[in-house]
Order: sequence, then structure tokens, then C-alpha cells
Amino acid sequence: MSSFVMALYHLVTDDLRPIMGTVNFIWNLTKNYFTFGLIGLTVSDRYASIVPVGGISMSPTFNPHDDSSMRALTRDFVVVEKLCLEKYKFSLGDVVVFSSPTNHKEKNIKRITALPGDLVSTPHYDAVVIPEGHCWVEGDNQAWSLDSRSFGPIPLGLVRGRVTHVVWPPHRVGKVERMTPKSLTPF
Repeated sequence: MSSFVMALYHLVTDDLRPIMGTVNFIWNLTKNYFTFGLIGLTVSDRYASIVPVGGISMSPTFNPHDDSSMRALTRDFVVVEKLCLEKYKFSLGDVVVFSSPTNHKEKNIKRITALPGDLVSTPHYDAVVIPEGHCWVEGDNQAWSLDSRSFGPIPLGLVRGRVTHVVWPPHRVGKVERMTPKSLTPF
């Protein structure tokens, strides 16, 4: 009788081994995807993320050749670091990603041209002193940019991170320089 039970046991376990191997494989794969997904989400949320740049408002810094037929292949992708948000550590000339003050679902990329206490003059406003907790942002391509010249200073709380590097397309990979073109410099 015991040999019959042993034979039956081996018959059942031998038949289940491939299934159990597949189940274990799927379980391990699921755990790994879940773990790496959580790590990726944490890094993206707290430290850095990669985002696409749409439009020509920051040309030539980003998307210098915005050919609409090849946009998907040629548009720039950039690294946005978020550690600067802890104490709002920004400098003149930083390129930042921020939530639009007119549509919170929309994200914009512009250059900081004035910080709290700076004085800015534009055709649409009298001289504006940037209030505490705000900044003035402008696109490098001013003819095609909707920026602080249209909506005024933005709260620093809308800033989502600082752009540090271009990572796509390959021929444009490099650091994003902090600069304040003369046409953007506050007086």
C-alpha cells in the first residue's frame, strides 16, 4: 500500500512541477515589477524625473528644430531634479517646470528671470517688484512664449523642479546651462 501511495504522490507532484514552476516564475516576476515600480515612482516623485518638452517657447535651448512631421523623434526630453523644492533653492537663469497658474493640469518649462525683491519692467505691466514667495519666468523664444509677461509673477509653490540635462535626442545630450540673456535680465 505504501508503494501505491508513493507512486501516486510522485505521479501528482511530477505533473504539478511544470505548473508550480510557472506559477513561481510569474509570482517572482510580479514581485520584481511591483518593487521596481515603487522604487521608480518614489525616485520620480521625490528626486528626479524625465519629461518631454513640447512647443517652441524655449527654443533654441529646447526643441531648436521643431519640425512637426518629425516631432516625436526630435523633441527634447529633459531631467527634472526635485531636491531644489525642499527649500526653494532657485537662482536667476534656472530653467524650471511649473504648473500653469491658469490651468493646474498643464505643466510649463520656462527660465527664471527674477526672484523675490527683483524689479521687472515689461510692456504689459508697470515696473513690478517680485513679491516674496514668487518668481518671474520667461521663455527663451519670447515671440512664442506664454509666460510671466502674460500672467505676472508665479508662486514658487507651483514650481515642480529644475531642469538640469537634456537626455534626448542623442545629439543634444548635455547639461542645461543657467543663463540670463540680456533681453531677459531684470533691471
